[in-house]
Amino acid sequence: MDFTGVTLLCIGDLMLDRFAHGDIERISPEAPVPVIRLRTMREMLGGVGNVAHNIAALGGRAILVGLVGRDEAGATVRRLVAGIAGIEAALVETTDRPTICKTRFVAGRQQVVRADDESTRALQPGEEAGLLAAIDARWGHAGAVILSDYGKAALSPAIISHVIARARAGGVPVFVDPKSDDFARYLGATCITPNQRELASAAGLPVGDEAEVVAAARAVMAAARSDAILATRSEHGMILVEAGGVVTNIAARAREVFDVSGAGDTVIAALALAHAAGRPLALAMHIANAAAGVVVSKLGTATADIAEVLHELDLQDMEAGGSSLPGLTPLRAAIGLVARWKEQGLSVGFTNGCFDIVHAGHVSLLAASRAQCDRLVVGLNEDAGVARLKGPGRPINPLEQRATVISAIRHVDCVVGFGEDTPLELIRTLMPDVLVKGEDYTLEQVVGADLVRGAGGRVVLAKLVTGQSTTAIATRAAAAMVLA
Repeated sequence: MDFTGVTLLCIGDLMLDRFAHGDIERISPEAPVPVIRLRTMREMLGGVGNVAHNIAALGGRAILVGLVGRDEAGATVRRLVAGIAGIEAALVETTDRPTICKTRFVAGRQQVVRADDESTRALQPGEEAGLLAAIDARWGHAGAVILSDYGKAALSPAIISHVIARARAGGVPVFVDPKSDDFARYLGATCITPNQRELASAAGLPVGDEAEVVAAARAVMAAARSDAILATRSEHGMILVEAGGVVTNIAARAREVFDVSGAGDTVIAALALAHAAGRPLALAMHIANAAAGVVVSKLGTATADIAEVLHELDLQDMEAGGSSLPGLTPLRAAIGLVARWKEQGLSVGFTNGCFDIVHAGHVSLLAASRAQCDRLVVGLNEDAGVARLKGPGRPINPLEQRATVISAIRHVDCVVGFGEDTPLELIRTLMPDVLVKGEDYTLEQVVGADLVRGAGGRVVLAKLVTGQSTTAIATRAAAAMVLA
């Protein structure tokens, strides 16, 4: 999946997103409001700027057209754009409005309040002329156009109709992220990408289930005379409805969501980029769904790079039956998961075993392990390794069944198989923050303990449930069969 050489023209409402991170330690004596002690300030492109940033992160090239004010926020936007390889700036400076700036105050991982600096004025004639000139000057380079409409005035009716008419004449696809309830405003667009709430509002119809979403999509598609509607449905995935009658539904992969800021920007960026690179809309939707799944697991207005999207597609294929071992994460995918968890500031734990017949002792160990960390990886001995360790006739349950059972236990976040007699190389590769074994080991006997402690991690010996073992269960089962 190579998007180098693909250029998209990105037009719309350009914003500066600021994230002020701090800690809430007390309530103000002046009013019953929390006091945030600020620690860090993060600044990034928002609106159509985030669309362009996502395109660049995925390996494409973006031409960014938008308004900036003659102010400090505008200077920051210019600096951010200049610092991103893959974005060509076509910014129009205006004295009629400030640069749109959204400042989110975040305590821990929770937004406390947001402050917006923006103008509600309609687009002024000089601004409109400047935007049209910037668009026309760079038109010949684009394989597709994205209209990112946040309802902040940059996309006037004249600009939208000019862009779509010119695109239709030249066979260039136009993708629209809408904020207006009137989709006829985007008359002739190739694909419009509303979320479920936006679709319901535009269609004036319910969208409670798939059939209702499809009916609403067909209604607005007729009004806009578009080729397709891609409805994003949060945890329910996406539905693509095409004018020819084809409906494609894709489920979202279950994940922990940290922040949905900018997820719609990622969807339209990946969708348009993949389509401009030659993928049909249905395949481009799968790529967009994977990209969105990556960014919602990150904090703030985020992007997804091509390696992260490929990894997410691998995981989606596994859940759809593409893996021969349900519940087992390939090592390459596990490495990516652990890296991203650590980037998010989460501690990663590791324990291992054969887990042949899962019993209360196993569950107790897994619970104790998960209590020591934010995410738990379980190393599972492959069948040949179990046979070497336990003798003929073992394992009783093959790897596929053991992985399925262990991955279903709520304390476990990832299961990885290993073929060696010990998990030393797996530990060396994943380098967990916490290594957990049962209290029947000493610290000196725990494989990988020196590696983990040498990297600043911890080794924990968990209390065990007495009288529980796979061998004892198997022996009792065999005796019961003889008595029967």
